[in-house]
Amino acid sequence: MPETALHSAGNFGDVELSFDDFKKIVINDYRVGFESRQASILGRREVLTGKAKFGIFGDGKEVAQLAMAKAFKPGDWRSGYYRDQTFMFATGMSNLKEFFAQLYATPDIEKDPASGGRQMNCHYATRFVNPDGSWVSQAETMNCASDISTTSGHMPRLLGLAYASKLYRQNNELEYLKQFSVNGNEVAFGTIGNGSTSEGLFFETFNAAGVLQVPMAISIWDDAYAISVPASLQTTKEDISEILKGFQCEEGTNGYEIFKVRGWDYVALCETYERAISICREKHVPVLIHVTEMTQPQGHSTSGSHERYKSKERLAWENDYDCLVKMRDWMISSAIATPEELDEMEAEAKKFVRECQREAWNERADEIKIELDEAALAIEQLAHNVAAETELTAIATALRSVIDPGRNDIVSSIRKTLRLTVKENTPEKQALISWLYTENEKNTERYNSKLFSGTPYSPLNVPVIAAEYDDDARLIDGREVLNACFDANFERDKSIVAFGEDVGAIGDVNQGFAGLQSKYGDLRIVDTGIREATIIGQGMGLSMRGLRPIAEIQYLDYLIYAMNVISDDLASLSYRTKGGQKAPVIIRTRGHRLEGIWHSGSPMGMILGGMRGLHICVPRNMTQAAGMYNTLLRGDEPALVIECLNGYRLKEKLPANVGEFTVPLGKAEIMREGADITVVSYGSTLRIVMEAAEELEKMDIHIEVIDPQTLYPFDTDNICGSSLRKTNKLLVIDEDIPGSGSAYILQRILENQNGYYSLDSQPKTLSAKDHRPPYGSDGDYFSKPSHDDVIEAVYNMMNETNPGKYPAIY
Repeated sequence: MPETALHSAGNFGDVELSFDDFKKIVINDYRVGFESRQASILGRREVLTGKAKFGIFGDGKEVAQLAMAKAFKPGDWRSGYYRDQTFMFATGMSNLKEFFAQLYATPDIEKDPASGGRQMNCHYATRFVNPDGSWVSQAETMNCASDISTTSGHMPRLLGLAYASKLYRQNNELEYLKQFSVNGNEVAFGTIGNGSTSEGLFFETFNAAGVLQVPMAISIWDDAYAISVPASLQTTKEDISEILKGFQCEEGTNGYEIFKVRGWDYVALCETYERAISICREKHVPVLIHVTEMTQPQGHSTSGSHERYKSKERLAWENDYDCLVKMRDWMISSAIATPEELDEMEAEAKKFVRECQREAWNERADEIKIELDEAALAIEQLAHNVAAETELTAIATALRSVIDPGRNDIVSSIRKTLRLTVKENTPEKQALISWLYTENEKNTERYNSKLFSGTPYSPLNVPVIAAEYDDDARLIDGREVLNACFDANFERDKSIVAFGEDVGAIGDVNQGFAGLQSKYGDLRIVDTGIREATIIGQGMGLSMRGLRPIAEIQYLDYLIYAMNVISDDLASLSYRTKGGQKAPVIIRTRGHRLEGIWHSGSPMGMILGGMRGLHICVPRNMTQAAGMYNTLLRGDEPALVIECLNGYRLKEKLPANVGEFTVPLGKAEIMREGADITVVSYGSTLRIVMEAAEELEKMDIHIEVIDPQTLYPFDTDNICGSSLRKTNKLLVIDEDIPGSGSAYILQRILENQNGYYSLDSQPKTLSAKDHRPPYGSDGDYFSKPSHDDVIEAVYNMMNETNPGKYPAIY
C-alpha cells in the first residue's frame, strides 16, 4: 500500500500533464480522502467502544482539503482547527498511524509528534524546535502551528505567521535569517468552521490582516451548522462571505480577494485554490476562500448524534452531496476510473487504515502490558510476605483483568497496595516502592514536562551581567533608561520588532520608544489598531518564525482582551507540543497605580492562574525592567513584563552598559535588612513599603523588605524562607484583590519554602479592596495599600506579639 501522501503528484499547474498522469493524481487524491474518511469512521468506533476518550474528525471536508494541499508549499504555514486531517495527510505533515496514536493519547513524540499524547485527536503540529533548542529550517519544511480547541482562538496567531512573511520580504536586514524564509514567499493558511466566524477573534484578525496586507489565506469550512445551531442563528444573511464583501479589494484600496466555491466540486476547488493562493503568494494580499455546501456525516463529535437536530431532508441532502460520493461519481463519468477499480482501491484503503489503527493500538498496549505485568508480579510477591495477602492478591488479580488498561490503573493499584501494607517493611515492599518512584519519574516526563522550553537558550541560563555606572552617571527619567535599553537592543539584533497602540509615531504613551521609529523604520517600530488579542497573536506568530517581537498592551487592565490568546495558545504552546514548538514573544505592559477603574488594575491572580508557561516579571523600576528585557531578548521563552505606571518620570541613574546588563529571572532581592518582620512586595507598592520602613524604624521596628522581582518563577533561592527563619513573621503586600496575588506568594513561601515552620504568629496579607480602584487620589488611598496602611499593618503584627512594647495605636 502506498504512503498516505504522494508529493510527486501535487499541483495540476506545475507541468503539462498527460491524461494518464492526470488520472494518477486524481486517483491518489481520492485514495487519500477515502483513507481519511475511513479513519474518521474507525476513530469514532474506537471512542464508542472505550479505547479512546473523545473523538472529533474531519469527515465531509476531505475534497476541499485535498485541493488546498495542492497549493501548500515548503515554507508555508498552517494555523487551523480540528477538522483538517485530510489536509495533513495530503501534505505529508501527518499520517494515519500518528492519527491513531494521538487518538489513544500515546505519550511519545515519536508516535505522536504533534503533542506526545497531550492533545485530543486531530490537533496537529509539526516540530520546529530541535532537542537541543535550536530551530529547524522552516524554509525547507511544511509547517503547522499547534492547534487549540478554542473556537477561533488560532486566528490571532495566524495573523503573526503571515505578517512574518511581509517583514521577511520588505526588510532587507533580515536576509541573514534564511532558515525561516525565502524572501517572504510563504503563505499562512488558516482554516475555520463557519460557526466560529461569529467569534470576535475572527473579525479582529480579519480586519487586521486587511489593514496590514499580509499573505494570509483563510478557508471557511461551511456545513451550515455549529454543532446544533444552524447558520440562520449564527450569521447575518446566513452567509459569511456575503457580509464580508466590504473587505473586497478595489482599485486604490487595501482589503481581500474573496472566493466562493462548493465543497463537493473537486475541479472547481482545485482551480479556486490554485488561483487564490497564487494571488496571495505573489501579490501579498490576504484571500478568503468560503467553501460552502459541505457536510458532516458523523456529526460534530462523538459526544452526540446530528440526527437529533438535522431534518430528514437535510440528512438526505448530505448523503447525496457527500464530497467523496460526488468526487467518485465525477471520476466514473469522466472515465478516470471504473466502479470496479474504485471498489478495489477502497477495499485496500479500508484494510490499510485498519492496519495503521491496529499498529498504533498494539504499540501502546504492548508497552503498558509490560508495565502492568511488572507491577502485578511485584504486588503478588509482596502479598506472599504480608498479613494482607488476600487483599493484595485481589488487587493483582483485578489489575490483570482490566480491559484496555492505562497507566493510571497500574499506579493506582500500587498506591492502594502500599496503603494496605503501611506497617510492613519487607524487601518486596521496598522493591515495589522503588518501582513506583521510577515510574513516577517517567510519568512526570510523559505528562508534566516542558511547561517552558527548558533548552540551553532559556532565559534562566542567560549569564548575569551587573549594571555598571560611570562616576558621573546621569540621573534621568526612568522612561529614558528604557528608551536607551531598547535603542541598544534594536541596534544589536536586527530581528527585534516592537508594535502596539501608539508605539510607533509617538514612541508609546510613556515614551519608552520615543524617536526609535525614525531611527529604525516603520517595519520595526510599528503602530497598530486597537486590537489587543491580535497584537498578542501578531507577536506569537512572528516569534514562531524566528523574529523577536515586543508586543505592547497599553495598560495592564487591557490584557483581559487578549487573555484567551495568551492563556489558551501562547502559555500552553511548549507544554502541549512537549517542547516541539516555542514562541519567545515578550509582552510589554504597564499597570498598578494610576487613576480610575480601567487604568490602575493589578489583576495578578488572574495572570498567575491563566498564564503558566510565561515568565511574569514585575520590576520595581525602569532600570530593573531594562535588565529583564536584556535577559529575555537573549532567551527563547515567552514573558510578560509589567512596568510601574507611576515610575516613568522618577529619576534613575543611567547604566553605562544599559543594553548589556541582565537581571536574572526568579532571583529575589533583599532591599532592606531587618530582624522583626519579613515584608514581601513588588512593583509600585514596594516603593511605599520602603518609605514606610523609615517611619517604622523610628518606632523601633526593623522590617526586612524583599522584592521577588518575578512572580513566575518565584524566588528560586528561597530568600523569603531564609528571611522568615530570622524574623518569624510574614507580611505580604500587593495591589491585587484579597486572596489573589498575595495568596499565591503565601503558598510559595509557606509551602514550597517551608516557611510555615518558622512562624510564631499568623501570616498576614495587605492587599487592595475587593473592587476595582475608583477615580481620584482619595479613591486610590481608600482602595489600595497606602503608606499608612503599611505602617499600621506592620505595627499591629508587632502589637499582637508584644503589646507591652507596642501598644495599640487605636
